[in-house]
Amino acid sequence: MKRRATDLDQSQDALADLADAFAGLRSAEQVRAFLEDLCTPAELEAMSDRWRVVPLLEQGVPYREIHDRTQVSVTTIGRVARVLERGAGGYAAALHRRPGRHR
Repeated sequence: MKRRATDLDQSQDALADLADAFAGLRSAEQVRAFLEDLCTPAELEAMSDRWRVVPLLEQGVPYREIHDRTQVSVTTIGRVARVLERGAGGYAAALHRRPGRHR
């Protein structure tokens, strides 16, 4: 379905509101609770699968080995790799802000 300009503006405002909601949470436990309330189990599984792939890609692990370790599809692994290269930088920012990493 094609969106009108006003629908796109509203969608961007809603995304900004959602980002603000995440930014206002104070702990990993609060973020987890929010995600569990916000998303379906399938959505949580899909997002978790994508996130599990990110550090392995950063380490240079081949796609097939990532698949063997995680059972995430090679197609999803490829999509995550493309976003890591050409996306908005969110994966990289989150990866480098993980607890235990030097900032």
